[in-house]
Amino acid sequence: MSNPKKVAIVTGASQGIGAELVKAFRERGYGVVAVARSIKPSDDPGIATVAGDIGEREVAQRAVDTAVSRFGRVDTLVNNAGVFIARPFTQYTLEDYAAVLNVNLNGFFHITQLAIEQMEKNRSGHLVQITTTLAEHAVAGVPSVLASLTKGGLNAATRSLAIEYAKTGIRANAVSPGIIKSPMHAPETHDALGALHPVGHMGEMSDIVNAVLYLDNAPFVTGEILHVDGGQSAGH
Repeated sequence: MSNPKKVAIVTGASQGIGAELVKAFRERGYGVVAVARSIKPSDDPGIATVAGDIGEREVAQRAVDTAVSRFGRVDTLVNNAGVFIARPFTQYTLEDYAAVLNVNLNGFFHITQLAIEQMEKNRSGHLVQITTTLAEHAVAGVPSVLASLTKGGLNAATRSLAIEYAKTGIRANAVSPGIIKSPMHAPETHDALGALHPVGHMGEMSDIVNAVLYLDNAPFVTGEILHVDGGQSAGH
């Protein structure tokens, strides 16, 4: 199947930033494969949904196979799915550890391998990881070792992929958010969470979407960790 329309795969696509990314890519004419555990079929013929645990190889394979069979190619992969558990380090359970590694690392590894295989066929493509500024800038009172361990690893992997595939036309970048207004954070927490940023407020989901869209349309940018964090990474 040949189709010049660009195609994006978005993980963690059922709500929050992932759902907003799906909407934004569709508005720009992309075909989209939306992946999440609880995602429902879409009435939009330009959206194919894949329900399942992104940490499982079979689900990642279905997502990439769906992109190819439905739309003919894979141009962009946004590794948006993520688990964040804030707990003092010694109180993390083995279940916590397994859950975070399953989504944040396994979920990245499987689908990224499979997507790159498709991108190599066209000698073009773009990988975007959604990470966190906490990986580089820990905040007192926000225990986040598992986020730092996994999302910090994705920042490093992003740079490594950018260099490994620089000559093949495949780019790799990351967006490193501060704390974003999303279904993850109850409204009554917004003031306190906003105060953790030098600008004094939380970010909007549109800030992350706009960052991803910028990177997707910036052919000379690769290996970049783009901080969208209200100044957190710059200091206090």
